[in-house]
Amino acid sequence: MTTVFRKKLIEVSIPLEAINVASAREKSIRHGHPSTLHLWWARRPLAACRAVLFAQLVDDPSSWPDRFPTEEAQDIERRRLHRIIEDMVPWEASNNDAILNAARWEIARSVAWGLGEEPPAKGDGKAILDYLQTKAPPVYDPFSGGGSIPLEAQRLGLRAYGSDLNPVAVLIGKALVEIPPKFAGLPPVNPKSRGEIGRGGKWNGKGAQGLSEDVRYYGQWMRDEAEKRIGHIYPKAKLPDGSEATVIAWLWARTVRSPDPSAKGAMVPLVSSFMLSTKEGKKNWVEPILDDTAQDGWRFEVKRGALTKAEEEKLKEGTIGRSNGGTCILSGASMPFSYIRDQGKTTGLGVRLMAIVAQGRQERVYLTQTDQHSVLALSAKPDWFPDGDLPNNPRNFNTPIYGLATFASLFTPRQLVALTTFSDLVAEVRAKVLIDARAAGLIEDDAPLHSGGSGAQAYADAVGTYLAFMIDRTTDRNCSICSWDSGPSGTKASTGGSARTASVRNVFARQAIPMTWDYAESNIFSESGGGILSALDWIEPVLKRPVVATGPGQIHNINASKNSFPVRPVVISTDPPYYDNIGYADLSDFFYVWLRRALLSVWPDLFRRLTTPKAEELVATPYRHGGKDQAEAFFMAGMGEALTAMHNAATDGEPLAIYYAFKQSEAAADGVTSAGWASFLQAVVDAGLAVDGTWPMRTEMASRMIGRDSNALASSIVLVCRKRAAAAATITRADFIRLLRRELPDAIDDIRKAGVGPVDMQQSVIGPGMGVFSRHAKVMEDDDHAMPVKTALSLINRVWEELENELDTAFDAETQVALAWFAAYGFDKKKSGELITLANAKNVPSSSLFSSGVFKDLRGDTALTPRDELPKDWTPATDKSLTVWECVQHTTRVLNAEDGGGAAAGRLVTEMGPKAAEARALAYRLFEIATQKGWAAEALIYNELAQEWPKLEDLASSANVRASTAAAQAELF
Repeated sequence: MTTVFRKKLIEVSIPLEAINVASAREKSIRHGHPSTLHLWWARRPLAACRAVLFAQLVDDPSSWPDRFPTEEAQDIERRRLHRIIEDMVPWEASNNDAILNAARWEIARSVAWGLGEEPPAKGDGKAILDYLQTKAPPVYDPFSGGGSIPLEAQRLGLRAYGSDLNPVAVLIGKALVEIPPKFAGLPPVNPKSRGEIGRGGKWNGKGAQGLSEDVRYYGQWMRDEAEKRIGHIYPKAKLPDGSEATVIAWLWARTVRSPDPSAKGAMVPLVSSFMLSTKEGKKNWVEPILDDTAQDGWRFEVKRGALTKAEEEKLKEGTIGRSNGGTCILSGASMPFSYIRDQGKTTGLGVRLMAIVAQGRQERVYLTQTDQHSVLALSAKPDWFPDGDLPNNPRNFNTPIYGLATFASLFTPRQLVALTTFSDLVAEVRAKVLIDARAAGLIEDDAPLHSGGSGAQAYADAVGTYLAFMIDRTTDRNCSICSWDSGPSGTKASTGGSARTASVRNVFARQAIPMTWDYAESNIFSESGGGILSALDWIEPVLKRPVVATGPGQIHNINASKNSFPVRPVVISTDPPYYDNIGYADLSDFFYVWLRRALLSVWPDLFRRLTTPKAEELVATPYRHGGKDQAEAFFMAGMGEALTAMHNAATDGEPLAIYYAFKQSEAAADGVTSAGWASFLQAVVDAGLAVDGTWPMRTEMASRMIGRDSNALASSIVLVCRKRAAAAATITRADFIRLLRRELPDAIDDIRKAGVGPVDMQQSVIGPGMGVFSRHAKVMEDDDHAMPVKTALSLINRVWEELENELDTAFDAETQVALAWFAAYGFDKKKSGELITLANAKNVPSSSLFSSGVFKDLRGDTALTPRDELPKDWTPATDKSLTVWECVQHTTRVLNAEDGGGAAAGRLVTEMGPKAAEARALAYRLFEIATQKGWAAEALIYNELAQEWPKLEDLASSANVRASTAAAQAELF
């Protein structure tokens, strides 16, 4: 029996450009964004998750032919749904009840119609949420990572579930999805807030704002209590005028024994740059001074003043570079990296205090180090060290080869004392919160948070969890891998504002733990970025954001390849790990060891291991699996099991959405073509899934964490999948090609109508093409072997190219001539004979090419008429020999003209009539030609036009409605 399902919006078209723009912009939003709660790597933007989930659950208008009987009616309704997505993807919309309720109602309508019912009233937000919670299918992400997908499912009013193998990821998900709804609406329990409420104040907070206030209050208490206990090892600095100032950071240089015998075993500094501040007018630097009376014959001295460019460049060279190793400051002897590695692993590297950065009255003050500060820092005696060795993985962990091979070795003694003190204070805070919560009247429920409790004990556990996150955020700037950022040169930043202040860089500026030679030790009690309260400043705003009034979601600690799914059937929307790009388990141990210290008794199941689980992690890590081939085999086998588990747990009515992140090197002129991409698609097909959509999403910014110049996660593709019918037929290669030629044209038209730009068409067309391939049990080759996915991808690309070329012959003859000329010469001038030859081939008089305005007659030469020379009063309605070429060029000119814009271009589209669809198709064709020729600026123009086309049609439609209304009113009067 064939399962009949309703096509969802994501299987036909989505407003891709709006989603991409919002996703990229979101990466620059920090304050209050869930990503600031705790670091996690390669998070999927909330905008993309929200849009994909919506489109997975909302029916495409073609699913209801009785309600939308014509293609035109379906197009109009589809554009309306696109506008809802466009409204809800900006970051600001994530907090807008009106926009979110409109989106929830659309989901409820699709659910209701499918059940033969009508949805709740549009304006009844509570009824809509209740309906979705009881009748909409739940959403499950089996690779929930940083929690973006379950969080957005919850925001859309759906039951939200997720799971992950990594305990750090699970706890982040719980902190975002489970805990805030559980305590939503409660007033704070801390004595200060209760006192204010008791004096006549009224609690008007919403969502988890009460919890947020308590996290702030008890976080401040922790900071003050820790300062009482260990503040003496964080002394103030004495300024030149004799006053004291709070230290922001102590800057240290690692040292190595000089290889030169004349140095007599002296330890010499390894410094990447001597510049402390490069801001114009405020340049500060460290100068190494050779001094026989000083330890090892040298000392550091801080200086300030003017520098020539050459002097500054010399100081920036330091004593060690990126490629050639170091230089001994005493003798100039070369110290290659091999020597430094050997010394680090045998006798060990040393350290020497280089400078002190203090907070002056209105600026940073750079001071020469003193023995008092050095001795005090080195005398700190930690009574606990984090467990665990660093992995032997040079790609992401560079420190072990220099002797820093344990997690404990990444921290200074003073940092270990401070972080241990704060970790131990979490238990004391929980005890205080428990007493205060009971006094505030929270229910006497002794069940802890990890067992599902919701009373005073669970509330204390929740506050402790967020304060442990505060410590984790602090470790990212309180570690001997943190370097000093001397800031940009000049007085202005690239944005035009004031240049940023020199500051401490965090450990995870990349998805790796690199080796640093000179490092910045933050003052954990300061108010700067390395201070403990700075971490709290990032966490508190996340909790202050509104909480959707639904039941709390659930995030489980489950291995995806062995997941039997605690709830089913579910809508699968997931972002699995990409092959070998990020070693989540190894990286997250940096945080896990501290979370375990603080929260073992709060989350005993999550932190039962000494470190995160590694063997089962679905990442192709060669060092862990005995080589590259074995790692790939492990990954594909595990991913196959995970995909099969998803297939078995998924609903029949909704498609699965699987994000595939790819590297820049995988992108080619004909789409994503790597073996990894083909293998992943093959695994999807082998799991019994049919692919019927591939939407490319540019969700990463140029400054993404993995680094600008590395082979980075450049983008991702959302695979839209359905369960393949059990009785799927087997077809031949010829059948496959014939079906592609029959089905792709309509699918391509729908994709273009959605405003998917030409730059994304290649990848988007793969979806419907793979839909033809994967809905069949097999496609048999002529030699009776089953066709692999890789061959299918090549055939899809070939048929698409053939269809595009056939499209050229459908244009009017003048446009065909112009297109051929453009492909050969662009807008360049050539001899008229060239045009005559082309015109004769198309049976077009060359005189008509000139009279139409498509070409310019240059007396012996000719060229396409440049856009800036086109007549400004042109309209399709008055053109007696209208060509598609003119429609495109004039619309492009008007769209970008100072006296034009969207409304003016929309009026042109209105007057084009049937040629409007041809003009849109020509814009795509011109983009392809410009891209092939390497004309980037020209390609960009046509890409923008194609993306804007649906909006121009909407403007044209609105203008027609207004004109009809005005005419009717005039007739009445």
